[in-house]
Amino acid sequence: MDDSQQEAQEGQEIAQETPVDHVFRPPSIDSRQVLSGTSYMYYSDPPPPIASDENVECVLGVDEAGRGPVLGAMVYAAFYLPLPQERPLLAQTHHFDDSKVLTPAVRSTLMQTLCTPSSDLYKTCGWATSILSARDISANMLKPTTAYNLNAQAMDATIALIQGVLDKRVNVKEIYIDTIGRPETYQKKLERIFPSMRITVAKKADSLYPCVSAASVCAKVTRDAALEVCWEAQHQGNMSMAKEGWGSGYPSDARCVTWLKREMDPVFGWGVECRFSWGTVKEMLEVKNKELRVDWPDGDGENDGVKMTDFFVQAGEDRGNVEGDELRNWYGYKVEEGIF
Repeated sequence: MDDSQQEAQEGQEIAQETPVDHVFRPPSIDSRQVLSGTSYMYYSDPPPPIASDENVECVLGVDEAGRGPVLGAMVYAAFYLPLPQERPLLAQTHHFDDSKVLTPAVRSTLMQTLCTPSSDLYKTCGWATSILSARDISANMLKPTTAYNLNAQAMDATIALIQGVLDKRVNVKEIYIDTIGRPETYQKKLERIFPSMRITVAKKADSLYPCVSAASVCAKVTRDAALEVCWEAQHQGNMSMAKEGWGSGYPSDARCVTWLKREMDPVFGWGVECRFSWGTVKEMLEVKNKELRVDWPDGDGENDGVKMTDFFVQAGEDRGNVEGDELRNWYGYKVEEGIF
């Protein structure tokens, strides 16, 4: 593949990942939690055929959206329905496919149909999402001693989603999952946790199994809608900026990089929509921080003998206390036995 072909392919992928204007906002979106940078989960109620009969055998698919972007949450989704209806309803009637193949407008429409009470999808299928916020992803990855990497976070989100569906007394018999890393390793771990179910972990599962395709749509539309919530909160009323946008949120997207450079605070960087653990962001902050200079008001020498506790001593109190008094003076008040 030559450079022009590669650029054309990247451009097409970015276009597919860029949210449609006014994407459908599903009930999995809690604007308050999105804007606070909180990770959270959402579960739809099991549809009547499944809720009324625990013997109805179901198939469940799991997929994610937003693993690679520098902006926005990573969303995992689970989608389930009665086994006999998986292919006829999802593939043949509604033409679900990998969310990256479907256009943003088609994804949004499918999600809206799923959330419409009069639709056959709403009456037959259940779904759930786990929204891992950009803030929490970064905080976990940047832990100094026990880093919680993205694969581990993804695995735990998958397990929690499946368990949450089971807790609703859904009789899941088969599970299909798009892989993280080596399918064999991932599958064996899940089989140990859920031994009574037939589990298949495969590459491109979102193209092979309709329930995984449907899960990918739920994950992608939820992620797009969450990004839109963040955008509206930051740029409400600025129409010129709204037209330009931040693109797909991927570091390979020129619009995303332009937005990051334009909106970066030299000290604090960006808001809860940004993954500070991503290399793109780290490099920008490092370059910008070289331009910053911090002047401390006192202290010509390397160590002036100033202790942190000196800043907490009550005004007018003697600063010449012995070391043993430092903790008692920590909050500015000297605690004496007479007080008790």
